[in-house]
Amino acid sequence: MPNALLIYPEHPPTYWGMKSALEIIGKKSAFPPLGLLTIATMFPPEYNLRLVDLNVTTLKDEDLEWADIAFTSTMIVQRVSLQIVIEQCKRAGVPVVAGGPHPTTFHEEIDDVDHLVLDEVEETFPQFLQDLAKGSAKAMYREPRKPDITQTPIPRFDLIDMNNYHTIGLQFSRGCPFDCEFCDITKLYGRVARTKTPAQMVEEFELIYRLGWRGQVFLVDDNFIGNKRDAMKLLPVLAEWQKAHGYPFSLCTEASVNLARLDALMEAMVEAGFDTVFLGIETPNPEALIKTKKPQNLSKRDDNYLFNAVRKIQNTGMQVQGGFILGLDGDDESVFDAQISFIQETGIPVAAIYLLTALKGTDMYHRLEEENRLLDVSVGTSSMTLNFQPEIDPSVLIDGYQRVTTTLYDPTLESYFERCLTLIENLKPVPHLLKPKTQMAVYADIMGLRRLLSEEQLPAYLRFIAEVSKRYPRMLPKAIDLAAQGYHFEKFTRQQVAIHDFKRALEEELA
Repeated sequence: MPNALLIYPEHPPTYWGMKSALEIIGKKSAFPPLGLLTIATMFPPEYNLRLVDLNVTTLKDEDLEWADIAFTSTMIVQRVSLQIVIEQCKRAGVPVVAGGPHPTTFHEEIDDVDHLVLDEVEETFPQFLQDLAKGSAKAMYREPRKPDITQTPIPRFDLIDMNNYHTIGLQFSRGCPFDCEFCDITKLYGRVARTKTPAQMVEEFELIYRLGWRGQVFLVDDNFIGNKRDAMKLLPVLAEWQKAHGYPFSLCTEASVNLARLDALMEAMVEAGFDTVFLGIETPNPEALIKTKKPQNLSKRDDNYLFNAVRKIQNTGMQVQGGFILGLDGDDESVFDAQISFIQETGIPVAAIYLLTALKGTDMYHRLEEENRLLDVSVGTSSMTLNFQPEIDPSVLIDGYQRVTTTLYDPTLESYFERCLTLIENLKPVPHLLKPKTQMAVYADIMGLRRLLSEEQLPAYLRFIAEVSKRYPRMLPKAIDLAAQGYHFEKFTRQQVAIHDFKRALEEELA
């Protein structure tokens, strides 16, 4: 029987990796490798499977000695780790099969892999395995069309130790109806959102429940409401399942800002157990939103549409997390203060700030290529590297980016805890979304985090906890979770700035 080694390369430190926060609760990684776990189900029974997640453990010599062939799946940020994995496999004489979003877009830059199985693989992977068994496998396989994901098998969660992870990921849909200029999602998955059936999703919920999972479940869709009709069919079914099982899962997902216009859908999400939604807000700058083809973040009738959209979702009972971009065409030096003010005033504690990257294959990439504005710089290796010439002066942009991040996640965490309190003041308490803890457990969590925070962070932390205890005692577990995340965000921001400043000083020294 052939031995297939599924290897998930390491993620570098990121906002979403939550490494410092995970260490507090004894978890090793934020999410398991959903793509590889789904692929695992497609192998015929004669294969022996072993999964190695390099975010949880290391790739050992005995793993490579055991393997007849290795399979990897990566996103762009994992490109450095992927190359190391390929080199390890080659030294051990193990052939490598690569797939996932990163190889799909950058396969011309990936050397030394034996086979590339690109795009969505529900229809091509079985054929690849048949060809492999016959000794006639091709170097590259591409999808003939976007597959019907009602045929996608249930992931093999039994291949991992779920206790290593903070959140379990499941997928309901692929694709997005919008066509934001900078985004590669529609290029990878199309503009028609394809969905699984409610019965499929219940089966996946049942599986992770039987395996003992309780806690956070992330529906990894790039836009959960990309197909509003099917989302509304799913939500009552999930709500019924959650009620029958005592709401064992806290759900979160990603959606477009127009969610705020869909009252019935928001209420259905809350009823199903959603307590958090990530929005691609990008910028409060209307000119930049227009230029980047993001009309869903604008309203002709409401000049404060983004602010009101965030507040409405919070008032429904869901925390809003936000993605923000600096460096869009249309940005000037006023954008930095505008971003800070918007994030503070809306009460978005978890705000991921990025410098714009021109991703290969996107409409923006092609436009910048025509305008001769692309730079020969690798993407996914640094949070403060530009691969294009922005309209704003690059040094002003990078300095402004640093100012935004170090203000939002300042060393005292004052700004962060102000946002946390604003969120809690506006977050509708929903009984089935609140996960009660004993007073002893809450006290232990408060004191445990207190021991980790620096002396300059303690005053803001203790004021925040005292205020929530007094005014919103049911929200204390939520407040502690937010505080742990703030600890991670400040530490990550400080490290990234230090790395960038060191590199810049070194370059100046060597110049």
